[in-house]
Amino acid sequence: MIDTNLFRMTISCSDRPGLVAAASGALYEAGANIREAQHFADPLSGRFFMRLEFDSDRSREGLQPVLDALAATGMAVDLRAAADRQRILILVSKFDHCLVDLLYRDRIGELDAEIVGIVSNHSKDALQTWLPEHIPFHHFPVTKETKAGQEALIKAIVDESGADLIVLARYMQILSDDLSAFLSGRCINIHHSFLPGFKGAKPYHQAHARGVKMIGATAHYVTCDLDEGPIIRQDVELVTHADSPEDMVRKGRDVERRVLAGAVRDHLEQRVLIDGHRTIVFGN
Repeated sequence: MIDTNLFRMTISCSDRPGLVAAASGALYEAGANIREAQHFADPLSGRFFMRLEFDSDRSREGLQPVLDALAATGMAVDLRAAADRQRILILVSKFDHCLVDLLYRDRIGELDAEIVGIVSNHSKDALQTWLPEHIPFHHFPVTKETKAGQEALIKAIVDESGADLIVLARYMQILSDDLSAFLSGRCINIHHSFLPGFKGAKPYHQAHARGVKMIGATAHYVTCDLDEGPIIRQDVELVTHADSPEDMVRKGRDVERRVLAGAVRDHLEQRVLIDGHRTIVFGN
């Protein structure tokens, strides 16, 4: 059960003395009790990043004076109540292992969010998996000629569903610059490779041809630069010369599932702050 008094706050700004004291002091003056605090000062960029979890009897609106006071000092502040569950829209193609994993985590209560829809360029039959009846399914076929119209439909679903986060769960379509910009900062992709290596089609076959000793997966935010967005999570799996490309695909599916689920959880818990092409990810 989510604590209705729990809030999560992130802060980013230029680094200078007194930032931790200013943030914690403002919350103390508001009667808040800090449960968890993490911060990072980047010596290269001169930027400061902080994440706090705290209890407060006030509402989100009641905490606005705290936000205003911190913003007046030059801090970029984002605050969410943990009880305000975010809404997720999932995009998927034929490979449904990441979708099934997210649906399972949602069913057992592991995802602190609401899945508000599934969009696929393939039919339900092509997915060959059970889909919950209460989650709307949208089949939007796409060709080179219909891509713009198909993406317009996706935009409409994002707006109508109020989706806070869009997850590309092995959605094997390249998003246009227009759609990528529309989803900026709120779209996570799972790439079936340990980026930045082995981009494009059949990365496991590329890895096999190169005789690699480990394979991996990368969860990153979507940008207009294909597979170049800020990385949230990565993980690897050891392989040997005896593994075929099919063995690597099988092992890769396991890595992809856990990397994507971890990245989604990090985003929902406001553990990720974007810093240009990089991310600051505060662990739990």
